[in-house]
Amino acid sequence: MRQPLDGIRVVDLTRVLSGPFCTMLLGDMGAEVIKIEPPGKGDPVRAQGGIRDGLSWYFASFNRNKKSVELDLYGEEGKAQLAKLIQTADVLVDNFRPGVMARMGFGPERLKQLNPQLVTANINGYGSTGPYVDRPAFDFITQAMSGFMSVNGRADQEPLRSGQPITDLVAGLYAAFGIVNALRARDINGKGQHVESAMLNGILSFMAYLGSEHLMSGELPPRTGNDHPLVAPYGLYKASDGEVAVAPSNEVILRRFMRTIGLEELLDDPRFDHNDKRFARRDELNALISQRMQSETQATWIERLNAAGVPSGRVQNLAEVFADPQVLAQEMVMEVEHPGHGTVRMLGFPVKLDGTPCRVRLPAPDLGAHNDEVLGALRDLPQRAANDD
Repeated sequence: MRQPLDGIRVVDLTRVLSGPFCTMLLGDMGAEVIKIEPPGKGDPVRAQGGIRDGLSWYFASFNRNKKSVELDLYGEEGKAQLAKLIQTADVLVDNFRPGVMARMGFGPERLKQLNPQLVTANINGYGSTGPYVDRPAFDFITQAMSGFMSVNGRADQEPLRSGQPITDLVAGLYAAFGIVNALRARDINGKGQHVESAMLNGILSFMAYLGSEHLMSGELPPRTGNDHPLVAPYGLYKASDGEVAVAPSNEVILRRFMRTIGLEELLDDPRFDHNDKRFARRDELNALISQRMQSETQATWIERLNAAGVPSGRVQNLAEVFADPQVLAQEMVMEVEHPGHGTVRMLGFPVKLDGTPCRVRLPAPDLGAHNDEVLGALRDLPQRAANDD
């Protein structure tokens, strides 16, 4: 079965997470991804996380559907091989700091000379203009600098980061989105172009209504923990055996919620008859709701609330998530055989295409596993001379 990116060759110079996540997404959609790694060492993630049967599951999870080629990009021979590969490619992806590719001899003019139709992509921390261009970037720092941490946590506690490396993942996702758009534009006008995705920009775009409210009012949003920053009630409420997450995000759903738990009369109480009043007396209202909900179990409330059209559920740990029948029905946990390393369980495909679905064609490769296949095909390709940028 053909896939949307069949026939697209991606030369992948990325390492660690943001770039490999981007190129994994392209590979899942059918692209041929050639991962270039330092000889003898490879991507640092090969040695990180839990390792079983000689394989990092962290590495395996983000490097499926790729071929591994070892090249020393600091040596002339490695650079010459990379230049030949670029001539055969549709896409070149790196997550170096801006300017590193040019210093390696692969600046914009050289790349256009090698392949005028090439789509290039750079994933970085802060973008390629502005005073922070040369700063090293790390997920924790961009979470802090973007304002993302400032709105997470409780008002009486310090700002909190996301447990996931969210800015890495968002930057990789936007890079993949930009690349497929650039490929579509190339279909229209025959020209390649450059795509840039910065960790700071990506997570800033996720500020949603928090950003729009500040831009409108100039006020800083408070940290509200599990409460909603704009509406009340909303959050975690105590049942007899644990907490239930409830999201009554508008007046219609709120009335369903209060009716279902037997507190609809509170919406006519002068203390709570408008969102602004409920928001100002949120702690008092939350206490009344939790007191009422403690009369029944989590399962009882979740069944009743969802049947009434009120979004609700319980906080699950990862063991519970990966055993959840809905998660399993959506095939969000899959098993991939890695010859010589056993079976690896990993996250599945979040995007479902019914005509050209994502699939695993290749497990994460051993270091240099495709040297002969990929580099051997380049032997008869003439080398183009380098130009100074």
